Amino acid sequence: MSVHISRRLFILWEPNIEIEHLLDEVIPNAGPQLKTGPRHPLDPSNGAAIRRASIVWFRKDLRVHDNECLNMANNESMSVLPVYCFDPNVYGKSSSGFDKTGPLRAAFLIESVSDLRKNLQVRGSDLVVRVGNPESVLVELAKAVGADAIYAHREVSNDEVKAEKRVETAMKEEGVEVKYFWGSTLFHVDDLPFEFEDMPTNYGGFKDKIKGLEIRKTIEALDQIKGMPSRGDIETGDIPSLTDLGLNQMAQDGKPSVSASMVGGETEALQRLKKFAAECRAQPHKGSKDGSQDSIYGANFTCKISPWLAMGCVSPRSMFDELKKTTNRSSSSTSMKNDGGNGSPDTGTNRLMFELLWRDFFRFITKKYSSAKVGAAPATACTGALA
Repeated sequence: MSVHISRRLFILWEPNIEIEHLLDEVIPNAGPQLKTGPRHPLDPSNGAAIRRASIVWFRKDLRVHDNECLNMANNESMSVLPVYCFDPNVYGKSSSGFDKTGPLRAAFLIESVSDLRKNLQVRGSDLVVRVGNPESVLVELAKAVGADAIYAHREVSNDEVKAEKRVETAMKEEGVEVKYFWGSTLFHVDDLPFEFEDMPTNYGGFKDKIKGLEIRKTIEALDQIKGMPSRGDIETGDIPSLTDLGLNQMAQDGKPSVSASMVGGETEALQRLKKFAAECRAQPHKGSKDGSQDSIYGANFTCKISPWLAMGCVSPRSMFDELKKTTNRSSSSTSMKNDGGNGSPDTGTNRLMFELLWRDFFRFITKKYSSAKVGAAPATACTGALA
């Protein structure tokens, strides 16, 4: 799996600017309170009938906060089996001879899965970990516990979409329902004012289309999670090491693969987020003689949370809400200008909303082409968007 990294994927944050003003282009006259969109019912009486047992298939949503599929499974089931699969297809060598997943990324993922297990355990549950193809592992576990449904978040890349289809096919043969949810973007996919095939292929067109679009509220983490199914006597399993995944403990440059400064997991992500917000509050307001505001303050020019965001250890909505609550509100709204989140020094516009919108655009455009039928136009939209 090749990975292309864009500088636009880094989520930048500048202190001293009220977040509400970032929404002016997207949500005109949003006011001090962020709008919320329609919510899926979390009350079982309004949703599906109570199930005997359900499986929550964790993917790139390694968190308990703002996790809709976990909450829905818990509310609609008598017992819940959380599962994570280390898919062998994601590891090994590509056709070009490179690691599909490098040791640094794999180590970060292992730490994130370990942290998720701890967060589930303190809520009365646990995490079943397996190394194997999801369609095989999930079928085996569903048979063992008598599961009625699989709950999971959808992803966007071509390989991930193919994996979803394989799981759906395997579960259909077993008579097990697969329920997919969406939780990887700031704006919910169901709220977009267009179908994927009609999505603009450039960022400007996308931004114009979502003006006035509502942002859903984050979903609170459960205090207690339903117990795991007693049927089947399922063992939770060990979390694999780098060696188990066929990776070396040492990177190619001879340095250790694991970095002490990059600890994976939701716990670390939330701590970093709170620390960054506190640093922003403590940062003295800076401005030039002409009244404009500096756009970068040393190390605080970015929240440096992209790795955790990519693994789903924290959601874009949770990050946005946390920084919105704790940001320094020293700037006067009457002195603000809106330049569309470009973050130019002469306006001091905060870049957070701008970067989150770019991230949404890239994920939605990837989903558009990964879900397209054979013969669809090639995915050249991102190139055009950067022009």
